[in-house]
Amino acid sequence: MSVAAQPLANDHAHEEGHHEPTFIEKYIFSTDHKMIAKQYLISGLIMGFIGIAMSMLMRLQLAWPNETFWIYEVLLGRFGEDGVMDPSIYLALSTIHGTIMIFYVLTAGLSGTFSNLLIPLQIGARDMASGFMNMLSFWLFFISCVVIVSSFFVEAGPASAGWTVYPPLSALPQAIGGSGLGMTLWLVAITIFVASSLLGSLNYIVTVLNLRTQGMTMTRLPLTIWAFFVTAIIGVVSFPVLLAAGLLLLMDRSFGTSFFLSDIYIQGEVLSYQGGSPVLYEHLFWFLGHPEVYIVLLPALGITSEIIATNSRKPIFGYRAMIASILAIAFLSTVVWGHHMFVSGMNPFLGSVFTFTTLLIAIPSAVKAFNYITTLWKGNLQLNPGMLFSIGLVSTFITGGLTGIILGDSTLDINVHDTYFVIAHFHLVMGISALYGLFAGIYHWFPKMFGRMMNKNLGYVHFWITAVGAYGIFFPMHFIGMAGLPRRYYKFTEFPYFDDLANTNILISVFAFITAGAQLFFVYNFISSIFYGKRAEQNPWKSNTLEWTTPVKHIHGNWPGEIPQVHRWSYDYSKLNKEETDYVIAGQDFVPQNVPLQEHEEEMDD
Repeated sequence: MSVAAQPLANDHAHEEGHHEPTFIEKYIFSTDHKMIAKQYLISGLIMGFIGIAMSMLMRLQLAWPNETFWIYEVLLGRFGEDGVMDPSIYLALSTIHGTIMIFYVLTAGLSGTFSNLLIPLQIGARDMASGFMNMLSFWLFFISCVVIVSSFFVEAGPASAGWTVYPPLSALPQAIGGSGLGMTLWLVAITIFVASSLLGSLNYIVTVLNLRTQGMTMTRLPLTIWAFFVTAIIGVVSFPVLLAAGLLLLMDRSFGTSFFLSDIYIQGEVLSYQGGSPVLYEHLFWFLGHPEVYIVLLPALGITSEIIATNSRKPIFGYRAMIASILAIAFLSTVVWGHHMFVSGMNPFLGSVFTFTTLLIAIPSAVKAFNYITTLWKGNLQLNPGMLFSIGLVSTFITGGLTGIILGDSTLDINVHDTYFVIAHFHLVMGISALYGLFAGIYHWFPKMFGRMMNKNLGYVHFWITAVGAYGIFFPMHFIGMAGLPRRYYKFTEFPYFDDLANTNILISVFAFITAGAQLFFVYNFISSIFYGKRAEQNPWKSNTLEWTTPVKHIHGNWPGEIPQVHRWSYDYSKLNKEETDYVIAGQDFVPQNVPLQEHEEEMDD
């Protein structure tokens, strides 16, 4: 089913064309999906570099735990007096780093940026279903960013219960310094973030279902749109559960309820909490926590599907199988949360059920990986930076996913739970893979966002240092994790058993500093290209999707005249004519979706 653009939308866009928006209307309180995408992107990148800075402070402490560094005192204030890191701030850095990278960078940076940019452009719509709701979604996200960062400036410090904020540390304001106002600000920030995410997700779903241009059936949608659409559905299903957990936690903290607390003693004092269970919180948190992995990953995989097909100059292999795998991942991601709780006293039978569903999700994930490799096979590869980051994503998705088989098995997971093995796994399979998808999307759609090209050579430097550095950081972590090194400890010098791992920690930190430094190439390339990059042509990558039919200069309503109709799927690359003597369009190895089928030409969709 497809829905044609409403004539009223065209008339409205035409009328709006005579109104010159003010600076505030255009750049701040904009309802244009393209500007909101830029707002999300720049906000997400800023939050990303705040998160990276925190991880660098942690790596400095882990590599040289008994040394003093002036930067602690400069950045951490009283928590870094005399150049020594306070143990409490290390846990706070770990907590806020994880929160920022997972929610504010990878979730909002990917979905917020590229769902906003691409959904209307690739389905042939003038804008999102609700421009006002879209604007409100961004500003709630921005307020949430401000609240979470402001928690560093409260007297007792930010939340220090880990990014999962398990009770009782998170539920008792008097437990530790980071359980006070900083923890409350964390909960407020996440509540606002969930509201932002739900507004955005509902908007994406309604836009895809109702505003597709004529001819854009669901089986002609690019895989990017399928990924954004299903991601939004997962968000609508799972984020309210986190909201419920956060609100119940606030009630335990402030109103004396006992949802997550029972039989608590602090310094010999018996507290009055009875009947609650922290395991209930774990269930609620991880019901969002594991789908969150795919809320982060699916947009990156959708972006990779588009970029690999475009730069292989081949149709994506197994289009319908790729859609089926997205749907299967979405369903299975909601029934595997228990594998995070194998050490919580779970019934062994229930543990075996979660083991089965966890290993089952490897099948649709493998379908995606094999289909990417098959699309690349014997393709006419265009190895630009966006393509390199997409191939890098396939690599880390496979290597990180393989260790997931170990962690998904309850009997094996118990041995490495809460060690650096877990850190290595989820950073590769989710963190690095999603960041590669983010970088690939920026390099590929930068011409559409800013009308200029990024510097290709700086992009190569950025990719290769990042790719080598990422494996240099996380590959050794598997070994120190297998050796039993626990996560969230701010130093290990008190444990002679781990003395032999000290040099490995130094090696990991050196790779971390080099990789973080490589991001400066990206920052310089990004900012300078906005102002001084080579001006982009309308379709620089010779791609088939509808966003490349819009003018380089952004206009209200995306297309100056009628919205183009769609006549074919989005992956007609290197398609020959009926005589097989040349391409469908002579001398051109791609056929845009708005080009009608030729006589006797059959539409491909798989």
